[in-house]
Parts: sequence; C-alpha cells; structure tokens
Amino acid sequence: MVYDVERYLNIRSAGSASFGPHGELAFLMDTTGTSQIWSLHEPGRWPEQRTFYDERITFASWSPENPELIFGMDEGGNEREQLFRLDSDGTVTALTDTPEAKHWWGGWSHDGERFAFSSNRREGSVFDIYVQGRDETGAAAELVYEGDGWLTVGGWSPDDTRLIVSEAHSSFDQDVYVLDVETGELTHVTPHEGHVRYGSAQWGPDGESLYLVTDRDSDLLWLARLPLDTLELEPVVEDPAWNVAGAAIDEDTGRIIYARNVEGYTSLTVGDLTSPTDIEEYPEPALPRGVQGGISFNDDASAFSITVTGSSENANVYVVDVETGDAERWTNASTAGIQKDTFREPEVIRYESFDGREIPAFFTHPQDATAGATPVVVDIHGGPESQRRPSFNPVKQYLVNRGYAIFEPNVRGSTGYGKAYTRLDDVEKRMDSVADIKAAVEWLHAHPSVDPDRIAVMGGSYGGFMALAALTEYPDLWAAGIDIVGIANFITFLQNTGDWRRKLREAEYGSLTDDREFLEKISPINNIDAISAPLLVLHGKNDPRVPVGEAEQIAAEASKHVPVEKHIFDDEGHGFSKLENRVIAYTTVADFLDTYV
Repeated sequence: MVYDVERYLNIRSAGSASFGPHGELAFLMDTTGTSQIWSLHEPGRWPEQRTFYDERITFASWSPENPELIFGMDEGGNEREQLFRLDSDGTVTALTDTPEAKHWWGGWSHDGERFAFSSNRREGSVFDIYVQGRDETGAAAELVYEGDGWLTVGGWSPDDTRLIVSEAHSSFDQDVYVLDVETGELTHVTPHEGHVRYGSAQWGPDGESLYLVTDRDSDLLWLARLPLDTLELEPVVEDPAWNVAGAAIDEDTGRIIYARNVEGYTSLTVGDLTSPTDIEEYPEPALPRGVQGGISFNDDASAFSITVTGSSENANVYVVDVETGDAERWTNASTAGIQKDTFREPEVIRYESFDGREIPAFFTHPQDATAGATPVVVDIHGGPESQRRPSFNPVKQYLVNRGYAIFEPNVRGSTGYGKAYTRLDDVEKRMDSVADIKAAVEWLHAHPSVDPDRIAVMGGSYGGFMALAALTEYPDLWAAGIDIVGIANFITFLQNTGDWRRKLREAEYGSLTDDREFLEKISPINNIDAISAPLLVLHGKNDPRVPVGEAEQIAAEASKHVPVEKHIFDDEGHGFSKLENRVIAYTTVADFLDTYV
C-alpha cells in the first residue's frame, strides 16, 4: 500500500517520560500535532491529555513529593524556554516571566519545595544559576551564582545543599563544579589540561561522590566515579570498543543503568552498585532494538521508564522491571494505520574514503529495488558533533515506500566512534568530511541497485551546510539538493547566531578573528556559481541557531544558476515542530524529489 507523506507525518511519538511520586507517568506525545503532556496510571489505557497549547512542550518533570509537575515551553521555535507549574487540577502557573531569556531546567530538590535552573537573563551570552521556590513566580528566583559561560545544572545533592554545575567550553571540552547553594561557593572538581569531555554527571548514593562519563586519557567515553575528597577518577565501566554514552543512578537504592552506543544502537545494562565501583548486573531489558534513553525510576526504583525508538519502531515509552528485565509498553503512539511490517530496517555498512579511512553508514533499501534503477537520497546529519542513529523517521519511511533508497553516512567528525574520529573535521580539515560524501556516492555508483544519475543530497542544520558544500564542490554527482535550516555562509552565521552559542561554534568551525579567510573560502555562498542541480531551501523564520538570513542569501544566489524553491515558516525555528508545517515542508520535499529525481 502506498500512502502520501501526510499519512506518514501523522505517525505519532511518545517519550520524555517522568514518574510521579504515586506511580503516575507523565510523558510528551504529539497526538494533537505538537508535543503536549499526557499521563497514565497503568499500561494499555487511553492517556489523559494534560496541556492544550499550540506551542510545543519541551520537557515535563514530576515533583518528587507533590501531585504537580514543571514543564517548559517556547514560542514559535525561538528556544527561549519558559517554565510553568501544572497542578493536579489542571491549573497552570507561569513560574518565569522573562520571555527574552532562555531557561534550562536543573531539577527538583528532594523535598519538592525548590527547583533549580540556569538562564541568560542577566546577559545574553552567559548563563547564571538560579534557585526558586515551587510557589514563587517571576522575579522571585534567587540568583545563586553568576556565570561567565555556558552553565547547566545537573541536580541536587541528597541533602539538598549543593548542585552539580557543568560548564561547556566546546562540544568536546567540559568542566564540572559543585555549588554550595547557601554560600554560593563553587568548587571545581574536574581540573584538566586540553580537551576532555565530562558528561551525564550525577550524585552518588553517598552524597560525597559523583558519577559521570568522560574520555579523560582515552579515545572513548567511560563511566567513572569521582570522590569529592580526592578528585581522583575511579573506573566503573570501560568498553574497549564503544562509548559508554550515559548513566542513571537512583540515590536511595544504588541502582544503576548505563548505556553503550554500539554502532549507533543502544546496549543497556541494569544493575546494583554493590560497592562504589562494582555493579551486580540484572538480565538485559527485553526492549526493541534501536535507540533507548530518557530514564526515570519509579518511587522505590523497582522499575524505570525509558523511551525506545528504532528504524521500524516509532517512539514509545516502556516500563522495565529492574530485577527481571521484563518490559511493558505503556504508551501506544499511533502508526496512523500504516502496518509496522512495511517499515524498513537499514543495513550497517562501511565504505572507503579518499584517504583509505572507513566511514560508517546506514543504507536502507526499498522492498522491491530494481537493479540499476533505484534513486537514492543521501541524508546528512547535523551537529557536526552528532551521529545518525537508527531511530524512527517517518519521512525516510515514506521515501523508502515510494521506491527511494536512503543513505545516511556518519562522516568524519561524527560522534560515537571515538574522540580521534570526531576531531578529523576540525577547522582546516572541514572539507575532508565533504570529501567523505563524494566517496559515499562512489560507493553508491558501484551498488547494483542504484541509478547513478538519480542521486540527491539532503541535510539539516550543519547537514544543510554539508548538502550545499556537496552541491558546490562536486556538482556533477547530484540530481537535486535539499537544504533544511542550513549554514550557507560561515561568516554571517557566526555573526548572527545566538550570543550564547557563538563561542562554542567557533571552537568547532574556527573563529571570525583567526580563521576568517578560511571560513570565507569554504562557505557554499562563495562557491555558488559551481552549482548545477536544482535546490530546495526550507527554514524557520525564528531560528536562533542558524538565522533565516542563511536561507535568504543562498536561495537568492543559487537562483541565478539553477531552479530554486524556497519556503520560510513564520512560526518555526530550527526545524519544524507543528504538524501543519511539517506536512507543508515534507510534501514539498516529496514533490521536489519526484520532479527532479
């Protein structure tokens, strides 16, 4: 059966679950077209919708003690998230009233009387730490620490006197601190030289140590314990082949869950800390294969909720019994009447690039691929410090159902394959990752099912830059190109991106001061006369990350050489969160590909 793209976009997702103190599960689901809060008391029931906004809800977190939760919401995709409290009777109270600022959730205190967050209220480029009472609103938040960088809160200590504070210097260099809420004293607990990642930091059961993942003295991330008295990292889990991507610990019971990223797929381990660095493992959770995350323990940590998605599994929330590994799906996000057995799984492949390096990728074939006649969409992820993983993508499944193959490379610079691999595209090596795309097309040319004259390139955000660069650097390879919220000009991008992001982006791409000539050289806008394939440009007017001017300039210049379609969405930001806009955007994508590919 062949359905139109709108039917696929009506496939729903459920995730980001939070257990309440009495066993109620709150989660986000997009049944209405945008993510709203829903709740359940047991599996298999029809959930209760708790919020009713046109704008997306970004998170929901139950109070540990009271029948209330706090949620976040922005406006028109502007990412200036505000905080709200939802009471059991449905009353919503605005907790913040600074719509020009961002608010990053930092968690409830254990008694449920206070919460913490970071915000750039004081100055747009830096984030401070705030603590606020559950009944307080607006300006009542207490500024407990003035920052001078990108600060986030990692949670309260068991005695509610201290907070974990993380500072990002770049995507691959972070520091962790402990903040005394009463005195404002900030203690640096991860002093280091060079670039070291410290992530997923949380309190240990003793309240005097942290657990975190790090790549200190390693190419890969590993799980460590950090005693606050010695600050000497102690190994807990080290995998010689794959990253330990994150961990969750229940402070009261010492139950621990950690995830490894194995070729993009999540491998989950559940156990008990029998000593500070030893884990007694329970059976592996019986979950569908794919990408799993977003863990929330129930009140006694006998079970936990987790979001599961896979290439052929739309996102749903499962609840897992810790000791047995038995898993039950609590949510039933609709597949819009499309049979799940029509969804296709990818093949994990590796292809050789220009320097002999093997590049990992996912290749998804249509069910009845015709030898030498199958069109292909090369779909490039954003980031660049990101990774294409086998999660559900309704547009991908629609295109595969229509006879397209989808090729998703994790070019050099992608995460998931070690620190050295991720650094291979830094600054002056940027175009080596674009050369990996050329090598991907060469691999496709040798594939028996592929029509070499019908290959398109598509990407979003940084992937939009990659798509544009592929079109301008290797114009003869492409039948068409699609740029979604992409970077066209590194100079104007760095000048106009949000103040809070500029320093971190310069650490990856190069700085306007030191690398301007190189950034001008590699910007697709300055090589646009080479383009020969039709181009589709999609963008959100309110995008704070890649401002809409990137779309305006590339469309204007490319249209002098090739057919160009441009669509700007007035009520969206960095991507498309509203169903009606997604339908317009991806119907346009489908029609564009059908026309030119």
